[in-house]
Amino acid sequence: MAGKREKPEDIVLKLRQVEVLQGQGKSVQEAVCQIGVTVQTYYRWRKEYGGMNRDQLKRLKELETENQRLRRAVSDLTIEKLILKEAARGPEGQRQQNF
Repeated sequence: MAGKREKPEDIVLKLRQVEVLQGQGKSVQEAVCQIGVTVQTYYRWRKEYGGMNRDQLKRLKELETENQRLRRAVSDLTIEKLILKEAARGPEGQRQQNF
């Protein structure tokens, strides 16, 4: 059974909560338990989102969206190029010569 996915904004908030709880003298285990995730999840989140603030997270999401759009564009152009190459070869892969 899959667990629910947290939004990146929520993850950053929970990471901040753990930092505050650790500042109050709680262990990582206790702090992580209080926010409702496992220690493994906490460390995975910290590796991916640690040290980010909301502005950086927003910029990261924008860049990921832009990257996805550009990948699609390159893919589409590559397919078009292959189609044009194939069409330029002529029937049965033979080149047509102009006399």
